[in-house]
Amino acid sequence: MNRSLTNAIRYVLDELLPPVLRDARWFMYPFFYIWYKGNTKQIKTYMDFKDIAYDMTEEEFIEVYRNLDCMARDRPTDLNMPCIKYMVSMIDPTAVTLMDVGCGNGFWLNYVGDHNKKLKLTGCDLYDSVPTLKNADYVKGSIYKLPFPDNAFDVVSCHHTIEHLRELPDAINELKRVAKKQLIIVTPRQRYYFYTMDMHLNFYPIASYLQKEIQIKDNICKDIQGDWVYIGKLNK
Repeated sequence: MNRSLTNAIRYVLDELLPPVLRDARWFMYPFFYIWYKGNTKQIKTYMDFKDIAYDMTEEEFIEVYRNLDCMARDRPTDLNMPCIKYMVSMIDPTAVTLMDVGCGNGFWLNYVGDHNKKLKLTGCDLYDSVPTLKNADYVKGSIYKLPFPDNAFDVVSCHHTIEHLRELPDAINELKRVAKKQLIIVTPRQRYYFYTMDMHLNFYPIASYLQKEIQIKDNICKDIQGDWVYIGKLNK
């Protein structure tokens, strides 16, 4: 199920239904059942995730995601194509290095590599390796402690990641620390509900929530098909 379709479904659920119905466990259970492919052993974990996430060890938290099997698992990227094209067009023309944190299967980096030949690309994630990366280096690392020096990359990107994080200020500080010219973040434009099938912990229904979180004075925050594209310009 592609990102545009899931954003449309989320819009209907979050914006058109009465909150008392939208956030009722009995009402949302069938949606969780379908989304998580009838895995009744795990649905309780997914439905109660906001209650239990902060009591988990880091390994337990990672394990939940490692075992995740849902209808979005096999899609090539969580990004929608208008977001991707916009970000490529906004990359600082003087940049020579770009690093993507939480790079997943490398879809974004592969796209950038096909459309901007001068950039030296690096991916970073928790996997031991990412064999689908085509023309980028890969370094295993945590967003909370990135294995790079200050100002290591002209552009740092991070897509569909911050909404899942428990220690968000630490992660934002790390992203800003290793970025020299630009920080590009994509996250859903989404209001808070307890029962969200995406297991999100952080929510940004309006741009100012995200802008306050990141705290880069010179920024653009644009809504593109249900996702915020945040581009902060750093003066280092």
